[in-house]
Amino acid sequence: MQVLLIDDIHPILLEKLETQNIKVDYHPEYSREDIIKNIGTYEGIIVRSKVKIDKQIIDLATNLKFIARSGAGMDSIDVDYAEKKNIVCINSPEGNRDAVGEHCLGLLLSLFNKITIGNQEVRQGLWLREENRGLEIKGKTIGIIGYGNMGREFAKRLSGFDCRVLAYDKYKKNYSDKYAKEVTLEKLKEETDILSLHIPLTEETKYMVNASFINSFHKPFFLLNTARGKVVRLADLILALENKKILGAGLDVLEYENFSNEMSFDSQAQEELKHLFTMQNIVLTPHVAGWTKESYYKLSYFLAEKILYFLDQI
Repeated sequence: MQVLLIDDIHPILLEKLETQNIKVDYHPEYSREDIIKNIGTYEGIIVRSKVKIDKQIIDLATNLKFIARSGAGMDSIDVDYAEKKNIVCINSPEGNRDAVGEHCLGLLLSLFNKITIGNQEVRQGLWLREENRGLEIKGKTIGIIGYGNMGREFAKRLSGFDCRVLAYDKYKKNYSDKYAKEVTLEKLKEETDILSLHIPLTEETKYMVNASFINSFHKPFFLLNTARGKVVRLADLILALENKKILGAGLDVLEYENFSNEMSFDSQAQEELKHLFTMQNIVLTPHVAGWTKESYYKLSYFLAEKILYFLDQI
């Protein structure tokens, strides 16, 4: 079997596949044009976020049996079309779920305790204690939308904070556990103090968090987004922060990221981001929630295990 690898990933993946006599052609320098020219040769392709695997590439991949992504989100792959062509799509959310759970908690603690603000002020010679009085997680209600690998890991890490965790997942049933209680979306909107998003980017979820969605919550709330930037419409978030419907936000992702996770700074983006960056009640990180040294290894390890399992079944 020949497999094409087009992104930089941990070498454990190559090691595990090659021990099973799978020939991996490693071409991180490949452009979209290179893939189009060569994809017909391969029975598998392994990607991260560099190139969108769309209908054009899939149609040319006449021998392809699987598309594997090192990561959780599958928005860079036309999964529906691939599956219609009997191509199996594989990802590895088990690899970075711990990192995302920890990072999400870090965003919340930083937001509640004004850690980034305090750090900047102390470095400027300011010692403003009352101005940096914080909040406690204890006693709050956290609403999680999307109770898969990432949502559950965040809930798990909240279990020591004596808070209440509610979870809504449109595509799951009977998923209440010791970390979160399954509720309807309406119930979550009634009781949430802190909303955390753990959903993929699809046509259904794109700009799901807009003005109408935000205003349907019964109480002002804090927002955490470690999912995808385009789940939240930035202009509506800024307005909600200004009118205090959203009390603060911890954002690892922003609307103006493209599918390869690079930031796009067009004129509209520059204006909105410039406005956002003046706000003191937000904490920002550059799409690194799942980006740890440990996850770098685990993403490739779990993906290799899944590829080998799939190949063993055919």
